[in-house]
Amino acid sequence: MSIVEKVRRSNFYIKVTSWEYWPFGFVQFPLFIYFSWLAIRSRSLLFFSASNPAIAMGGMFGESKYEVLKKIPGQYIPKTILIAANTSRQYVLEAIAKNNFQFPVIFKPDVGERGFMVKKIKSEHDIDSYIAQLPFPFLVQEFVDRPLEFSIFYTRFPQDNEGKVTSVVLKEMLNVVGNGRSTLQELILAKDRAKLQWNTLKITYHGRLEEILPNEETLELVSIGNHCLGTMFLDASHLINSKLSEVFDAISKQIDGFYFGRYDLRCNTNDDLYEGKIKVMELNGCGAEPSHIYQPGFPLGKAFGVLFNHWQNIFTIAQQNVKNGATYTSLQDGLHYYNKFKMSTQIKK
Repeated sequence: MSIVEKVRRSNFYIKVTSWEYWPFGFVQFPLFIYFSWLAIRSRSLLFFSASNPAIAMGGMFGESKYEVLKKIPGQYIPKTILIAANTSRQYVLEAIAKNNFQFPVIFKPDVGERGFMVKKIKSEHDIDSYIAQLPFPFLVQEFVDRPLEFSIFYTRFPQDNEGKVTSVVLKEMLNVVGNGRSTLQELILAKDRAKLQWNTLKITYHGRLEEILPNEETLELVSIGNHCLGTMFLDASHLINSKLSEVFDAISKQIDGFYFGRYDLRCNTNDDLYEGKIKVMELNGCGAEPSHIYQPGFPLGKAFGVLFNHWQNIFTIAQQNVKNGATYTSLQDGLHYYNKFKMSTQIKK
């Protein structure tokens, strides 16, 4: 491999030439000035908290995923239970058995973001390490084994009778495809997205790294649809039409106090998506982003335009809700939720 090729394949080069990998704060910094202006106009640093009055902090941070899921009609969500902090392995197993879960299941923190500590638990042997690391309440959720995973962003202004879908993302899980010659390790290191996850993947697949995958056999390396874990976000905005907006408008209007946010869901086919035959793993409020901007090659300037419009929508919805009687979260309560959020992202070493 030439020096030029080594540089091009380096993690640094991969990240610096694709803004989707840039640090969150770096990309968000230009929006801070706009955020400050909106805060001045609304006379509240926490103006966003009124965007979804029934969700703590509007869903920006610190809200309970379990409490949000409970607001969604039952037919749209997978079976989910909440496990208290610092519980025993035996208690978790009893709760799993009592609620008729079948492995694999998903464990995720009740408070958290960006895929932090979201794990696919394949057997009871995986439970010990999880509860040893996470000293906070977490969810046990039925694993939704449906082939398509989407993120659907929904927006409704309180003064309007109808809302609409404003962003659709199709998630492509991190995978490699065999050629009948290369080892799993070679396939991982040859693919940029997988190479960036090498430190994790070499542990997960430590017993299979020398395995040679048959020609055209696909191996899904990560089953959690999160960008930070290597999932590719594909802009599927072409799927947006009046039918899709009608479906999610009908679902969203059944969620009291919800106007703005992103459904992370699975379904079997595109037709099922249009029929509302879905399972929602999470509903994220105003802290979520219209994640189609993270499609590889999406222009940064266009992404900033989407994000500025995103914050304008948060401001407008919050203002209209305040006129209808909603209130902004106090700074004291906001600090409480922020501390709760920060603590929940800490794991035991």
